[in-house]
Amino acid sequence: MKAWGAALPGCAAPSFHRVAAEHIPEELRPALVPLLRQIEHLTGEILGADKKIAPMCERYPETATLQQIVGVGPITSLTFVLTIEDARRFPKNREIGPYLGLVPRSRESGDRQPQLRITKEGDVALRRVLNQAAHYILGPFGPDSDLRRWGLAYAESGAGNAKKRAVVAVARRLAVLMLALWKSGEVYEPLRHAHAAEAA
Repeated sequence: MKAWGAALPGCAAPSFHRVAAEHIPEELRPALVPLLRQIEHLTGEILGADKKIAPMCERYPETATLQQIVGVGPITSLTFVLTIEDARRFPKNREIGPYLGLVPRSRESGDRQPQLRITKEGDVALRRVLNQAAHYILGPFGPDSDLRRWGLAYAESGAGNAKKRAVVAVARRLAVLMLALWKSGEVYEPLRHAHAAEAA
């Protein structure tokens, strides 16, 4: 689009096909409008599937507790609950990170401890939706929270692929947070640690 002197404004995914259609240069419309129609159809199919998943959460009340976290919707919460099945399987909440393969492999060589890729053990689907939630939390639409602040600081603390590592780290912490909320049933406070630090 830049080569044609045009740019698409930012918008939410469900409205992309409508917004994009209003800003496509006339000479590109014959090629791009059919693609936008396909996107509109697929968007409708996805929204329809989402509506079918939401009622399923009613059979699992704990999903409502998890959905207090902005970025965790019906799909993520339901996948989490159905995969874990019983929160008491993990006496310590941090144990869920290794279970889901969201921790780096370890390989020590003398004094060196290189940072390797995550193990990717455990359920692939759950790890995928946690990563998607982490992307949202760290993205431009993610609301302020302890988890977002920690993740952004993590991303800025290193070089190279620090941002990618931050997504994985936030996904891991998100899993720990979801497990803790599931066990306690508490009301989620996005800035609990920040407010506690300010009070201290």
